[in-house]
Amino acid sequence: MDNRAIGYMDSGVGGLTAVKQALYQLPNEQVKYVGDTLRMPYGPRRTEEVAKFALQIGQYLNETDDGIKLLVIACNTATAAGLPLLQEHLPIPVVGVIQPGVESALDTTENNEVGVIATQGTVDSNAYYNGLMAANPGMDVYQVATPDLVTLVESNLTNEDEKQALVNDQLAELIDTDIDTLILGCTHFPLLSKEIQKAMGDQVTLVNAGAEAINLVEQILDDNDARHGIYPMANHEDDLYFTTGDVAPFQNIAESWLEIPVTVKHLEADDNGLRLSKEG
Repeated sequence: MDNRAIGYMDSGVGGLTAVKQALYQLPNEQVKYVGDTLRMPYGPRRTEEVAKFALQIGQYLNETDDGIKLLVIACNTATAAGLPLLQEHLPIPVVGVIQPGVESALDTTENNEVGVIATQGTVDSNAYYNGLMAANPGMDVYQVATPDLVTLVESNLTNEDEKQALVNDQLAELIDTDIDTLILGCTHFPLLSKEIQKAMGDQVTLVNAGAEAINLVEQILDDNDARHGIYPMANHEDDLYFTTGDVAPFQNIAESWLEIPVTVKHLEADDNGLRLSKEG
């Protein structure tokens, strides 16, 4: 039994898609989440810079209050850039989202034609491509960088027609392919799953890599006898959400997506790391 929270990190609100799955699948586990909105987007940044940011967040979550028992890098760009670094430097299990997404896509595809939409950083890393091709060299993999979808999610645009038009434009390269599986290779993208599904058609199955990672989290908790001792459900009023950006828009998106009230605090971020702001 381990009553410490599970930590989650992302460049913004995207990692909340993994949290939502965890609240459903592991309802008795507490949540501590950092969305690094101030330094978003991660996609265009240098790999070393993203890895540094991810390590700062992991260290903050692990070293403040009671710490955390496991960290989910709920960000594909940060997983590609920093997973080995965080696994080396943090004394807790660290889970990324890419390998679970790869494995789910391999299980899902029937024609071995898979699409990947992600940030430029994730596409440039070839993490999904390499993972898929290592398992099945005969597979056709189509990768498309769709950074504007991250901006769309963070903007919280409510005009449905405008949202659909922007999604259609970003997915134009994939719409005429024969893919039957599309990896949402950024944890922001499930927040646009309705629009993405409409653009691609019902013949394409969407893979939510962030949600798939929660299966691995559950396995690690069971292997280490580390589930929370409260049963059947923890008091999620005690969960903590932090953002390095503006609190109000983060809280609005979080409460809308998670469908529960959340407590959001502000963190200051610089080269020296993260710290709770005075108004936080």
